[in-house]
Amino acid sequence: MKFATRAIHVGYDNAEHNRSVMPPLYQTSAFAFDHVGEDLRYAYARTGNPTRSALQACLASLEEAKHGLAFSSGMAAIDAVLRACLKPGDEVIAVADLYGGAYRLLTRVMQPAGIKVSFVDLSDPARLEAAITPATRLLWLESPTNPLLGMVDIAALSAIAHRHNVKVAVDNTFATPYLQQPLLLGADIVVHSATKYLGGHSDVLLGLVAVSDDKLHHDIRFLQNAAGAVPGPQDCFLTLRGIKTLALRMERHCDSAEKVAAWLAGQPAVAKVFYPGLPEHPGHELAKRQMRRFGGIISIRLQDDSREAASRVAQRLKLFALAESLGGVESLVNHSYTMSHGGMPAEQKAALGIAEGGLRLSIGIEDLDDILADLEQALRD
Repeated sequence: MKFATRAIHVGYDNAEHNRSVMPPLYQTSAFAFDHVGEDLRYAYARTGNPTRSALQACLASLEEAKHGLAFSSGMAAIDAVLRACLKPGDEVIAVADLYGGAYRLLTRVMQPAGIKVSFVDLSDPARLEAAITPATRLLWLESPTNPLLGMVDIAALSAIAHRHNVKVAVDNTFATPYLQQPLLLGADIVVHSATKYLGGHSDVLLGLVAVSDDKLHHDIRFLQNAAGAVPGPQDCFLTLRGIKTLALRMERHCDSAEKVAAWLAGQPAVAKVFYPGLPEHPGHELAKRQMRRFGGIISIRLQDDSREAASRVAQRLKLFALAESLGGVESLVNHSYTMSHGGMPAEQKAALGIAEGGLRLSIGIEDLDDILADLEQALRD
């Protein structure tokens, strides 16, 4: 089956659920035993829930993986992966330009626990070869990166990492499995904040992990149950419902984002546009090879590179809500410097090029003319 068909049908057999066309919402904390010692597939909702199982199976199919695992948030999913792969004394190498929440988890939770963390500009894969040490156990990637839409070569980096027995994890939130399937490019683990595009309607908080290696699945699943950072059935149900329209939504997001990025590149108030779909983007050719399309996220830097200018534009926008998230049907704007990356030290943001006059735009599925009109009036002097 093709992707859009699998998004609707895989992971659920209605014959097992009284022929309900949609996966039922199992709003229960426990399941009854017939007798003491019975081996039930479902016993306690932290360990398993049929609604969650349907979501996990669907995600595995979409990522071309053997196993899927659901968590209470994207950060809970990242935390479980890091804990499953690393012990005190081990090293994780992370792409330098990454989500502020992941940066915080790595530097303020993992480092104090004895994990060595190295941030490396991986736009050139050769830098990874130089950075790997005998202690390196995990490579953490984003592509495109958050918030500056940098591209890294997942296949090349995975090949280098595997030569050194290093596992590779990719946060695929920006691309979604519709645009990019990291396991097919050589990665070992895929992570999503399903709060974003997979759920797609800004009404759910949920994280997902996809793997094919049985041991990795066992280790991450153990933590899923032991630590208990699992989603409730309502969030699983909403995410499953959102996934059914993922292919349609991503096409619309991409259609509009490509046009908006080209339009922004010609605006005098905009100094720079970060979008891999633009031919001048340094990762454009890699994005063409690695992704189906270029995604729905654009970052810009204003000519007046100040927090005040960014705030003025954000306040003038009418369709774009100023919010921390992305990937919903509605357009959103984020001031990365103070919001998504607010916890990152100023010197680190400066080194990465995350500027006070920068804004991250999540292009929704509204009519393109209305999106452009809103941006035009907000950027007008």
